Amino acid sequence: MKKTLILLFSLCSVVTVMAQRTILHCGTLIDGVSDKPRQQMTVIIEGKKISAVQPGYATPAAGDKVIDLKNQTVMPGWMDMHVHLEAETNKNAYTEKFTQNPADLAYQSVRYAERTLMTGFTTVRDLGGTGVNIALRNAINKGLIVGPRVFTAGKSIATTGGHADPTNGFSRALMGDPGPEAGVANGPDECRKAVRQAYKNGSDLIKITATGGVLSVAKDGSSPQFTDEELAAIVSTAKDYNFKVAAHAHGTEGIKRAIRAGVNSIEHGTLMDEEAMNLAIKHGTWYVPTITAGRSVADSARIPGYYPDIVKPKAEAIGPQIQVTFGKAWKKGVKIAFGTDAGVYMHGSNWLEFVYMVEAGMPAMDAIKSATIKAAELLGMESQLGSVEAGKIADFTAVDGDPLKDIQAMGKVSFVMKDGLIFKQGTANLASVKN
Repeated sequence: MKKTLILLFSLCSVVTVMAQRTILHCGTLIDGVSDKPRQQMTVIIEGKKISAVQPGYATPAAGDKVIDLKNQTVMPGWMDMHVHLEAETNKNAYTEKFTQNPADLAYQSVRYAERTLMTGFTTVRDLGGTGVNIALRNAINKGLIVGPRVFTAGKSIATTGGHADPTNGFSRALMGDPGPEAGVANGPDECRKAVRQAYKNGSDLIKITATGGVLSVAKDGSSPQFTDEELAAIVSTAKDYNFKVAAHAHGTEGIKRAIRAGVNSIEHGTLMDEEAMNLAIKHGTWYVPTITAGRSVADSARIPGYYPDIVKPKAEAIGPQIQVTFGKAWKKGVKIAFGTDAGVYMHGSNWLEFVYMVEAGMPAMDAIKSATIKAAELLGMESQLGSVEAGKIADFTAVDGDPLKDIQAMGKVSFVMKDGLIFKQGTANLASVKN
């Protein structure tokens, strides 16, 4: 009797395991690693992981769930290395910060996170907000809400009056003198404290504003804003805490200082010259271009009253240049990871970055790799994410059409899977949360 019960228990266990398998029949598979797509492939998923990738359409076993993607192009889940999930551009953005509470930001971030996932992006880096982005990440990880896998910097680190100083443009009565707790640091000691505060807050990485920025209420959008000593303090402290450092930088001098200091990525890089590109290649520094943001702010600057008067000329001057710089950096051989600065434009249009990259001369396959295996390398997650290989996390995005022939197909997402769970299939969003 005891042996019979053991046998029955074993059989039940086998059936349970088999029932967990999901079979993807992929008409075209871009695996994130190969230079050429593969036709008529099967991907087998057990739990959150890919267990096998094999040619042909495998015959399912009893209990398997089969997903027919024979007419789609299937890819690893896309990864956007520069987003801001707490907010979204609008004409009232500069006054809303005086009326919105953290709870308001939290509720709207839920919407933006879900939209990002449903348009094919299963992993993002959130590079700066109020700190609500940390709570958003935690809620997604717990299954309380639906969204992409988030690696967040929490608050960006800036100098007084720098691009990420949260009090820029305030009246003197409201401005105060924010310090490291608010992400504002001056001198090496405060820079170290700001990194440690980010660690205490629960950040995944460090984001600094190495130069001025376009949308901050400050005159200069490109001059350097940290000294070499301050940058060295940030990077060395970040390494102590196993943090990577992303550096917002438009101007040439600030880009070079950040690269020499050892940051992991340059964000935007608008005015990057040949010397800076050579430095990036020498130091192995990644470039995250955010072409979509550049084009978007240039377009918005043409709308009367959309930006404050101090912002408008920066948006007109800097925004349009990113795509040209990207094309030069790609041809030069700078390492490029996909990033869009979503939030500066409408969330959910992240896929347009693929179009702009191809317009600037990058082959479609390389553009796709920049949002899959290359982005995973920047994150240091290439052993788990970024390609369709056995043992990796089951993140997938599928589109109707062939993006290698028509990059506009990247806007036709028909299937999204994250962690082995299906969130979108066909025209239906299947978003759900844990009970």
